[in-house]
Amino acid sequence: MSDSMRRLRQRRLQAGQKLARLVLVACGIVLAASVILSLLGLGKSSPPASTPQEAGAALPGPTITPSPPPPPPPPTAAATPAPHAPHVGIVVGHWWLDEDAQQSLDVGAVCDEGTPHQLTELEINLEVAQRVVFELRKDGYRVDLLQEWDDRLSGYQADALLSIHADACLYPEASGFKVVRVTDSHVPEIEDRLVACLIERYAARTGLPFHEGSITYDMLHYHTFYEIDPNTPGAIIEVGFMLADRALLTQRPDLVAQGIVDGIRCFLEGEGLGRSDG
Repeated sequence: MSDSMRRLRQRRLQAGQKLARLVLVACGIVLAASVILSLLGLGKSSPPASTPQEAGAALPGPTITPSPPPPPPPPTAAATPAPHAPHVGIVVGHWWLDEDAQQSLDVGAVCDEGTPHQLTELEINLEVAQRVVFELRKDGYRVDLLQEWDDRLSGYQADALLSIHADACLYPEASGFKVVRVTDSHVPEIEDRLVACLIERYAARTGLPFHEGSITYDMLHYHTFYEIDPNTPGAIIEVGFMLADRALLTQRPDLVAQGIVDGIRCFLEGEGLGRSDG
């Protein structure tokens, strides 16, 4: 190989090496620039975040059905009655406390026994009765809250006595209430008026029908009627059926109680029948 050829080859080799160095430098510059831009957040742009309104428009939320309002809290206080005020006895059906007064020995009818949805008649009776007592005392009446087998019932004297019960879950289609007095009443005309007032006012307040067909022998011969003074007007009410009327009895005990209060007022205040007060 001649000297001229060797020199040409050497120059080409040097030029290739120089070009390679330039390429490496350029790559290094590009890489460094990419890193710097990434750190500064100036690299690849992301789509702008949507506003809450836009997000809501893109993804509609679920439809929420408002829950019914809870029943009013149980009564805690009442006015002091005047000595001459009407005297009323309210018996809580099946309420019979043990010797330690810790729990009732009877609970009455039971629905859905042993399940999370279990409901006892006593729960309904006691809740409604307490509200009735509160409302009547608020109006200045003298009111006694009595147990099913209360010792005070022997010879009990008052202007009116009412025992509060609820009907069983045996008949899914049954809905309504019933009110009766003792069959062999000592004061039939007076007790008939008490029953009539309760029927009319309770139906008007609750919207439940009078279920006369389910009146039983035990209601017509209720033991309390034979314990109280025979001149004390008395009645027993089954406020509704614990299955078909469960929603009313458990969610609106205030309405149930007010229907009873309306009936007692009608009787004690001598209000006319054939009308109702809202």
